[in-house]
This record gives sequence, C-alpha cells and structure tokens, in this order.
Amino acid sequence: MTLRPSLSRRQALTLLAAGASPALWAQAPAAWSLIETRARGQKVFLNAWGGSDRTNAYLQWVAAEVSRRHGVQVEQVKLTDTAEAVKRVRSEKAAGKLSGGTVDAIWINGENFLTMKREGLLFGPFAESLPNFQYVDVAGKPTTRVDFSEPVQGLEAPWGMAQFTFYADRQRVPTPPRSMNELLAFAKAHPGRVTYPRPPAFLGTTFLKQALVELNSDRSALYQPVTPAALAQAAAPLWTYLDALHPQLWRAGKQFPASPAAIRQMMADGELLVALTFNPNEAANEIVAKRQADTVYSWQMAGGAIGNTHFLAIPFNANAREGAQVMINFMLSPEAQARKADIAVWGDPSVLAVDRLPAVERARFGSQPLPGQLAQTVPVILEPHGSWVDPLEREWIRRYGQ
Repeated sequence: MTLRPSLSRRQALTLLAAGASPALWAQAPAAWSLIETRARGQKVFLNAWGGSDRTNAYLQWVAAEVSRRHGVQVEQVKLTDTAEAVKRVRSEKAAGKLSGGTVDAIWINGENFLTMKREGLLFGPFAESLPNFQYVDVAGKPTTRVDFSEPVQGLEAPWGMAQFTFYADRQRVPTPPRSMNELLAFAKAHPGRVTYPRPPAFLGTTFLKQALVELNSDRSALYQPVTPAALAQAAAPLWTYLDALHPQLWRAGKQFPASPAAIRQMMADGELLVALTFNPNEAANEIVAKRQADTVYSWQMAGGAIGNTHFLAIPFNANAREGAQVMINFMLSPEAQARKADIAVWGDPSVLAVDRLPAVERARFGSQPLPGQLAQTVPVILEPHGSWVDPLEREWIRRYGQ
C-alpha cells in the first residue's frame, strides 16, 4: 500500500466543499472521519437483487450493523432485474435531477456497469479511497479492477467473487467432464440428463461464454467491443458446438429450464446428472440446506473458468453519498466479508486477500472445506467485453429459442 502525503483538516474541508474527487480528499487522515460525520442520520436506498432469502437476510444484518455503528439507515430496494435501477437513474438524469436521486447504491456488474459508466451515471472514483479497500486482493483477483473487460477506475467497489462451476453427485458421476468438449461427449453418453438455463438467463449466457472462449484459441477479439465481423468469426464454432450438443440435452434441446434453481431441483430429483452455478460454494450451501446429497461435489473446467466480480456502485445523483460510502466500506470489512463467505449465512466468496489479513481478522474465515465446496479453483478466464452479451443472446434466440 503506497502512503501519500496527508492533508490538513482545513485542506480536506476545502476539497470537499469544492466537490473534489474522493480519490484526492479521502487520502487525508481527517477526510474519512468527515465522511462518517456527514453520513450519520442519512438513509441509504440500496438497490439489490431480491431473489434470494439468504442474500436478503445478509443485507438485513448489514443494515442493522451500519445503523448501530454509524447511525446510517439502510433500506434494501429489492429488484428482479438490476436494469430497473439503471433505467431509473438514467430517467432522473434526462429529467435534470442532478441531486437528490432515489438510488443511493446499487449492486451491479457487467453490462449494467458498462451502461452507467458510458452514460456518466456513476459517482466517483471513490472505491479505492475506502479505508477497507486496502484488504482487497487486486493482484490475485484481477476482476476486482476489471468488470467484463471494462476498467473499473474506482467507479464501483468489489464486493464478491464468482466463477463458473459445475456440480454432481459422485455416486452418479464419478468422473466429471473437465472441458466443454468432454461435456458434449458426456451428454452423448447420457442423453437427456444434461441441460443449461435458457438465455438470456444470466447463467445460460455464461454457459455460452464458457463455450465461446474454450472454442476460440485466439480470444483477443472477445476482449474488444463487438463488431459484426468479429461476432460471425468467433461465434461460428459455438453454433457448431451447440448444434451437436442440443439434441443430446434434456427434452432434446427443444426446451430449456428458465433458471438454475430449476436445474438444481431436477438434479436433486435425479432427472439431471449435472447442475451449474456461478457460486463455487453453491453445492456446499445446498448440502447444508439438505437439498442435495452429501456426496455432491464441485468442479471447474480444467483450462480455466469464466469468472467475475460483483460490485457496489453509487449513482452520480445519489442523495446519501456519504452514507453509501460508509455502508460499502463496512461491506468490505473482514468481518462483513467473512460472514458473507460463511456457508451457513450465504457462501459468497470474498474479494479480500484473506491470507494477508492480520491474524485476528484471518481467523474469521473458516479454514476447513465443507462437503461440496470446490476443492481447487482453476485460473479465471475474464469475461468477454460486455458488448458481446446482447448479440450473442439475440443470435441464440434466433437459432434455438423459437
């Protein structure tokens, strides 16, 4: 961590009054205390996906702790689609509402971040000025600074990790397929026992991206804004692969489950042999909840697995900027990150460099793997540029979604 010359309280106040970037004034020893003081009494409307009881319960705990410790109220605005909040902020900007916005913080990544960044809808940079950012593993987890191949530049704070993962019952699948081509062979050997969620469901699209990167030896075009020519060339092997795979899938690829939850249930019932997830701890969660057998195990593709970070951002016109920063800083603390990573609470992997934490903080994180937990992660394959998502989904629907 690089130390910077400190500013006096008067200098910090001057910078704050002038609207200077937090990357400048939050370096002052007094500046964070100033943010905490101004945050007290504010109410933060945190817009976050509300489709998980575990996630919602965790956010209720965050709200209680931030209120108790900092006098900041936090209310979760439960979303079914993050794009709802993006649309609201965009509409407020178009209406000239440059302050007093209705969204104070947003759980975000990928295409939604790309949209907000390009349209100037984000406050910051602020993330790397948060006191607890010092614990983030920016070296070992490069996606904490790159979101779907788009540089974050401090406009959102990393909150949790995700990586494409499969799981199955060892009694039914003793040897897992460790590549997309092996998965095709596995599906042919077990017709009707494998499937994936229907795109544009997030995990269904991730399945497409995993195949896309594995089937292209030269991936350079995937990390640039998409063009029709690049799409046609890079996606050609993907469509060939899916043409071969789909007849072997559940219901011969004529129908696809709407969600990974449906696939989890079909695997638990024995209808499917393989489930897929973006949370390496999901199988362990399911075993603890007694929804899957304790012989279920997890694996990732041997050559690497699509991975990303999910983030917390603050809109440009947030009404409670200071409160949002205080809340996000707490959510980056070792205490909050360890609770989030706990299988019994949520099981969302931490963005922190746990092995470099002070011993007392490191002790918060469990050291013994639980049944179902991924034994060893593989290298992260960065998400293709966010601009690839929509055309891939549209073409998938045109070919297979009728």
